[in-house]
Amino acid sequence: MTSTITGTLRKMHNLLAGDTTVSDTPAAVAYELPLGEEKVALNPLIGNPVQLRFTGQIFCSNCGKKTKKSFSQGHCYPCFKKLASCDMCIMKPELCHFDAGTCREPEWAEQFCFQPHYVYLANSSGVKVGITRGTQIPTRWMDQGAIQALPIMKVSTRLLSGLVEVTLGEHVSDKTNWRKMLKNDVQEIDLCSVRDELFETCAEPLAALKEKYGAEAMEWLDETPIDITYPVKIYPTKVTSFNFDKNPLVEGTLMGIKGQYLLLDTGVINIRKFSSYEVELQY
Repeated sequence: MTSTITGTLRKMHNLLAGDTTVSDTPAAVAYELPLGEEKVALNPLIGNPVQLRFTGQIFCSNCGKKTKKSFSQGHCYPCFKKLASCDMCIMKPELCHFDAGTCREPEWAEQFCFQPHYVYLANSSGVKVGITRGTQIPTRWMDQGAIQALPIMKVSTRLLSGLVEVTLGEHVSDKTNWRKMLKNDVQEIDLCSVRDELFETCAEPLAALKEKYGAEAMEWLDETPIDITYPVKIYPTKVTSFNFDKNPLVEGTLMGIKGQYLLLDTGVINIRKFSSYEVELQY
C-alpha cells in the first residue's frame, strides 16, 4: 500500500463500456470511488490489498454538517425530515402526495417527479421489475448488480411509474436478493418473454391506467435487452458483510466489484450504505 486518501464516501460511479447491442459481447462496468474531492479508479486495484478505515466522523451529504448518525444514506436528521428526496414516496412512488399539497419541496418535485420515467425488468438475483429516470439508465441497473436489463415502458411521471410497477409487481418480484447477486448465483433469463407475458397478464389493469392518465402518458417499448459483466476475479461462496458502525477497519484483497459492493477476500462492503462517512483509503 503506497497511496492514502481521506474523504467522505459517496456511492461509486460506474460506466458501461462496450457495445450493448451485441448480445455475445456483454458490456463491462468500470468503477470509480468518490472520496471527498478525489475519484479513485477501482478496476486497476482488483487483485491488490486495500484498506478502508472509518475515522468516526459523518458529514451530511446535503448541508455538510457533522452528524452522529446517517439517515437515508448520508443525511443528518433535520435534512432527512425536510427533503423531498428522503420522503417515503421516493421509495414507493405510488404514494406520491403532490396533488394533496403536502409535498415537502414542490419545486424540486416538479423537476424530479414530473419527467419521463422508465419501467424495466432486470436480472440481478432473478427477474425483478423496477423504475428509473431516463438519466439513470444504465446506472440504475449497474447499481443493482444486474447481469441483464430491459426497459419495457416509458411513462410521463414518477407516480405513474410506481403504479405500473405495483401492477407488474403482483406477478414478478420488485426486490433483489443481494446475497445471491454477490455470489453470482443467477441464471440468464429471456427478459423479452417475461415482458410479453407480463403485458398479457396485466393487460386489463394497464389499460385502466392508460384510460385514467391518457394514451400519451404510457408507451409500451420493444427494446433489446443488454447484458452486463462486472470486474470480479472470484465471487464469494459465503457472504460476510462489513459494517463501519461495528468495526471501523475493513481490509483485505480486492477480488471484484458488483453493484455498489466491494468484494474482498475477507468480506463485502456496501459503499452506498455508508455514504457521507469519512474514510481513509489505503491502496
